[in-house]
Amino acid sequence: MGKLKVGVFGAYRGRSMINILTGHPDAELVAVCDKYVPLLDEMKKVSDEKNIRVALYENFDDFIQHDMDAAVLANYANEHAPFGIRLLKSGRHILSEVLPCETLSQMVELIEAAEESGKVYAYAENYCYMTAPFEMRRRYENGDIGEVQYAEGEYIHDCSSIWPQITYGDRTHWRNRLYSTYYCTHSLGPVITVTGRRPVQVSGFETNNNAKRGSMNINFRGGSGGIEMVTLDNGAVVKSIHGGLKREPGSINYQVYGTNGMMETGRFDGSLSVYTEGEKLCRGELSNYRPEPFVSPDMAKIFTGHGGSDFYPTHFFIDKILGGEDGKKYSIDVYTAADMGICGILAYRSILNGNTPINVPNLRNKNERDAYRGDVACTNPAVAGDQLLPVSPYFNADDIPDEDYEKCRRLWADGKNAE
Repeated sequence: MGKLKVGVFGAYRGRSMINILTGHPDAELVAVCDKYVPLLDEMKKVSDEKNIRVALYENFDDFIQHDMDAAVLANYANEHAPFGIRLLKSGRHILSEVLPCETLSQMVELIEAAEESGKVYAYAENYCYMTAPFEMRRRYENGDIGEVQYAEGEYIHDCSSIWPQITYGDRTHWRNRLYSTYYCTHSLGPVITVTGRRPVQVSGFETNNNAKRGSMNINFRGGSGGIEMVTLDNGAVVKSIHGGLKREPGSINYQVYGTNGMMETGRFDGSLSVYTEGEKLCRGELSNYRPEPFVSPDMAKIFTGHGGSDFYPTHFFIDKILGGEDGKKYSIDVYTAADMGICGILAYRSILNGNTPINVPNLRNKNERDAYRGDVACTNPAVAGDQLLPVSPYFNADDIPDEDYEKCRRLWADGKNAE
């Protein structure tokens, strides 16, 4: 078999995958699709510089007709599932950026499309592959800290200053309808892949909204934090927190407490601390070090985006398609993607119902899927219909005046951030 022919849908976030595909020994980039023409113009320059032929499309209906074995979904974060379902049904393997779905109904359909097609679905939750969390997985699988009892995942990223550049002043942009717990897999995902456990129950919480408007007097959606308190299938408890809380630089941190010790990533320096208890209670060894990549390290050191994590989702996706053992082991499948993603969906329902615990279905089981086939509840009017949810218990996105979006649009057009 020759190189895999791969297309990329979404040339902004997809640029990381494009860079990897143009330098990967087992794949070739054959097509890129994006509705924003300036990004396609940039892609034309890249293809000319690298002396490769890449078809460029503005329309997905044209893109899906291209001759390719697989596709990367790097479009809007709430629209991966519908396009992924179409690609799977067309016989293509897919690598989906975060998040896996917008509704529970989509997740059921996505799982069944993957099952029926027999094609590889891979979830590109790159934070699972940052060097320190990936090393935590290796250490946990080695039994170094025993069985998980408690864990924390944290992803704090205040996007208020860059809001014009990531929403373009578009009132309908998905980020402007984003509820607090939706974007949960950067914080929860690594805990699930490190421990190999499945969530069975979730309670959601949302901080009060920060309505700080900045010098441009623009109101930003997204100034709150989302928290998921998750019970795993062995009884362990996880705290997952994420959102636009005030902290610079932003914080990425993971902690796992086991029956024989604990592990914690350094928030800012890429280090890992590991404590292992010895034969006597409360006596053990504590080590702190900066781990190095342990799978395909030479290639991993070339592609360094997002703390070195961007390489692995694409690499393991390719390797799994080709039957490689690393791909089979480390690529995140559709069921694990569901475990990560639907916790955020259900956590928000918990918030709206007074933080009550909600059971997390195991969508590997076909008999648990029927209850969710018509479940389209979300904050997107175009999808939810009469199941539309508010964007926050504290905040109504529809109250933001049009002039705020226009100010935001002007900043975006001028290439400026908010202040």
